[in-house]
Amino acid sequence: MRQLVEEDFRSEDTPRLARFLLGKVLTLKSGHGLARYSITEVEAYDGPNDLACHASRGRTKRTEPMFASAAAWYVYLCYGIHELLNLTTGPVGYPAAILIRGLDGIVGPGRLTKKLGIDRRFNGLTASPETGLWIEDRGIAVANGDVETTPRIGVDYAGEDWANRPYRFVWRKE
Repeated sequence: MRQLVEEDFRSEDTPRLARFLLGKVLTLKSGHGLARYSITEVEAYDGPNDLACHASRGRTKRTEPMFASAAAWYVYLCYGIHELLNLTTGPVGYPAAILIRGLDGIVGPGRLTKKLGIDRRFNGLTASPETGLWIEDRGIAVANGDVETTPRIGVDYAGEDWANRPYRFVWRKE
């Protein structure tokens, strides 16, 4: 098992990196030990021109982690209810991220952060054991035939072109 680090995520091809995350393991260190979950669903938000990406509205206090180095957590409050967990990609200055939408046994980005106790205290932190939340590679290669690729969910506001891009990846385990 290998911990994924910044170099694994430094690319401007965020959809490719999102697909790559399927089958990787989100690891959380808490007072109860380590919790590990396979990543089963993700969405890519690909830079400042992607109208569904928060960074398309410019650099703000909220979006600042997206402009930092790759492999940082971008956690934000959605609809005033749910904390959502994203992993930044790209080189410094290229604001892109991958929303982690589902884990083994947990469907829905708000449900997974609630179940794991993930909140904005992770926002801007590096994905690493030192911060208590990171991603590991166990060598699982998810076959293309086991991946469903669809448009992202809930981004109609971005216009038809961006809303319909196939940037959502779901591992259909059998």
